[in-house]
Amino acid sequence: MLWDSQLIQKYNLAGPRYTSYPTAPQFSTDVSKMELIGKMLEPSHSPLSLYFHVPFCAHLCYYCACNKIVTKQYDKGTEYVELLGEEMRLRALMIDQSRPVTQLHFGGGTPTFLSEQNLETLFSRIHELFNLVTDGSQDFSIEIDPREVNRSQLEVLRKLGFNRVSLGIQDFNDDVQKAIHRIQPLELVESVVNDVRDLDFNSINFDLIYGLPKQTLSGFKETLDKVIALSPDRISVFNYAHLPQRFAPQRRILDEDLPSPEQKLALLKLSIDTLTDAGYVYIGMDHFAKPNDSLTKAQQEGHLQRNFQGYTTHAETDLLAFGVSAISQVGNAYFQNHTDLSLYQNCIENGQLAIMKGYISCQDDRIRHALIMQLLCHNHLKSSDIEQSFGIRFSQYFADELASLKALEDDGVIKVYYNEEQVDLEITEVGRLLVRCVCMAFDKYLTNNNSFSKVI
Repeated sequence: MLWDSQLIQKYNLAGPRYTSYPTAPQFSTDVSKMELIGKMLEPSHSPLSLYFHVPFCAHLCYYCACNKIVTKQYDKGTEYVELLGEEMRLRALMIDQSRPVTQLHFGGGTPTFLSEQNLETLFSRIHELFNLVTDGSQDFSIEIDPREVNRSQLEVLRKLGFNRVSLGIQDFNDDVQKAIHRIQPLELVESVVNDVRDLDFNSINFDLIYGLPKQTLSGFKETLDKVIALSPDRISVFNYAHLPQRFAPQRRILDEDLPSPEQKLALLKLSIDTLTDAGYVYIGMDHFAKPNDSLTKAQQEGHLQRNFQGYTTHAETDLLAFGVSAISQVGNAYFQNHTDLSLYQNCIENGQLAIMKGYISCQDDRIRHALIMQLLCHNHLKSSDIEQSFGIRFSQYFADELASLKALEDDGVIKVYYNEEQVDLEITEVGRLLVRCVCMAFDKYLTNNNSFSKVI
């Protein structure tokens, strides 16, 4: 991958991350709940992916924009597990329960806010209602705050079948940790990593963030060196989006403590250079993986996918998501649960699904979804693939979009190859960081970018 600072600055626009298409702003309360439930009732033999959102956190991290509830009342976890169990029962009535569950993910919040007993209770209920694959091919993962986990919990998680963990690191620098209100020394993280490896989990992911208050090039280089020494299998390096008008905790971060746009770009370049020099493969956007990781192999073999969990090897599944704010995708329909815990709870206790809004994709949405995901995952697109899948003439269908790519083509972000009636697109090495800008050219709903962070 080549780095062109001027080009990056020119196209560093606000835009979606495309974990779905259409993206979440298009979800609407106008779609009837019965119509969405009808989509869930349609017969399917696709495997299932299950997601569970646990919103509770014992600590407030100032940078966080997740749907969360900060509390030290750990007994709230017991009541929440009961709600999840009931929601699962309602959903299970609507699907073929013999469909294999090949992927499962606990996110948050802080999933390990749940006690060992609650984790076991929840997993027992999952086993009762769904057909979990346990032959070693499963991908069962959980997000972990190193400050909120112990060896005993990890032992329980491994016994339940979890084989991947993702640790929230952000930055090891003391000044940065104080500025974001997240103190977790290197020794604490090392201890958790050692326990995870000792318990024979298959994979460890680290989440880092660039653009945080008090970050410097020298300080973040030290963080990257420490991360490399701990040798996680995957690394995500996310862009911090400072939106204090939308996320109240961020108002505790001082503007003057934030890196300048130029410094932020330098932090990203440092991350890419340091990690790739250490042998990690740049998968795309903000993801890196070791050469032998399944994510790298999936990209090399042409079947890498993308969904609400980011890059994945299991996106050819229907996603059933449980808990407050969770988003499901079943066939061509999206469902989002209530983002307010009390509304979610009221629905479940009254025997109703807690659907707040949704979206049902049309044929045009599905065509654009396939195109965007191919570009994001593989940095190229053969129009013949889209034509064969959807029965369209690509050059005619996307005539306006292809014309709009001219500026990106002239600037070397993308190459467009015309061969008789076929059109092939290729993201260049200098354009890989700007792939979202190329995808935005095919997004027919993108009229207002204010709800999105910048692509870099």
